[in-house]
Amino acid sequence: MSVIVTHHLTKVFPGGVRAVDGIDFEVNAGEIFGFLGPNGAGKTTTIKMLNTLIEPTSGTAVVAGFDICKNPAEVRKRIGYVAQDVGVDERATGRENLTLYGHFYRLDSKTIKKRVKEIFELVDLAGYEDKIVSTYSGGMRKRLDIAMGLIHRPEVIFLDEPTAGLDPQTRVRIWDYIRNLAKAMGVTIFLTTHYMEEADHLADRIAIIDLGKIITMGTPDELKQSISGDVVTLSLLTAEDDDHNELMRRTESALSAEPFVIGTQAVGDKLAVYVDNGESAVPSIMRLLAGQGIEVETISMARPSLDDVFLKYTGRTIRAEEGTATTFAQIRRKRIRRQQ
Repeated sequence: MSVIVTHHLTKVFPGGVRAVDGIDFEVNAGEIFGFLGPNGAGKTTTIKMLNTLIEPTSGTAVVAGFDICKNPAEVRKRIGYVAQDVGVDERATGRENLTLYGHFYRLDSKTIKKRVKEIFELVDLAGYEDKIVSTYSGGMRKRLDIAMGLIHRPEVIFLDEPTAGLDPQTRVRIWDYIRNLAKAMGVTIFLTTHYMEEADHLADRIAIIDLGKIITMGTPDELKQSISGDVVTLSLLTAEDDDHNELMRRTESALSAEPFVIGTQAVGDKLAVYVDNGESAVPSIMRLLAGQGIEVETISMARPSLDDVFLKYTGRTIRAEEGTATTFAQIRRKRIRRQQ
């Protein structure tokens, strides 16, 4: 059963900025649905429309059985929303924060007391109920923030970039709490993120959004299987007097001329090489670079990632600002030329 259904949902801001451009998707009850895209893709605008915080310019959306424009009050009763920025009161205790939210949802005192106890245990904050929130760590504050969105037992909870700004270790712990929420409460989770790994680990299904449009949708495995071939990632051994950027350019130039290489992509200080068959390509790459006097420090082979999926469907990577990248159109043209 679908708990969220959108049809041509569109938001145009003053000045003609089309932040969300006629998107259609459904979210199934009980699943973790990932909304993946770079900053500015339209994720937060979409979530605010579904939360009834802003009205769509056109199109429709139904959340928990109610139209977001015709019955916004009914929608709000059935959803929880955790924004990007932590919304807790740092001068109050954890219990006071949750109790206040319980009153916002017009729960009686007995119910609030019971649910505060349950939720603190659920997000692993038992024993911290009466401590001032300013003494909490960043991860604890985010867990409290998520807990506040659960006090009224919503059917759907929206998590907008729930781990943005957290360190990697804390981010992984938050992922565990989110999984436990879905399992323990049977709640549907709508998760926006620009972290590929987060979407891959958490989401049952993913919609990739860019420039206000949904580009593709499916399970993480389905999306990755849409790209054939393998990705070989290598780092280069650079002497102190070597120009690393120039060495990378030489390496890309040498590899791009080979028929077994579909394309290359700089990823930080490493180079991703797209090939049809990784097992046969790895020794060929090593021999070729050795002949060019280029030493490889590390080399690994893997199936395509969600970053590669984003590259395929948008023509760039989600982290394209980190450096120049081969577009998928270039990769595809090279594959076609090789097959002719």
